[in-house]
Amino acid sequence: MEARAIKRYIQSSPRKMRLVVDLIRGKAVSEALNILHFSPKHGSKVVEMTLRSAVSNLSNKLESGRIEEKDIFVKTVYVNGGPVLKRMLPAPQGRAYRVRKRSNHLTIVVAEKETK
Repeated sequence: MEARAIKRYIQSSPRKMRLVVDLIRGKAVSEALNILHFSPKHGSKVVEMTLRSAVSNLSNKLESGRIEEKDIFVKTVYVNGGPVLKRMLPAPQGRAYRVRKRSNHLTIVVAEKETK
């Protein structure tokens, strides 16, 4: 069984968010939450909230409604680019520099570990 959570229009560049996401890919949820909680990166707070949402979605999907965090792992996590806000910054001699404020969309898929 697997569940996913999507967070859209995050005001951070996709490149910076991928640095955070690469830390937790394939790890157990308890370990991933630990890594994100103590990471100094700004994007780690958003990723942590989205990961908690994905875990909650998985527990809501199950009939029993209860699952241990140690039995769940981060199956897939990826960051796609979102819309770009284009702004102008005044520059010398009547020119203007374009400022591109990037955003991104985050998708996290969690799954249960297979037990035999």
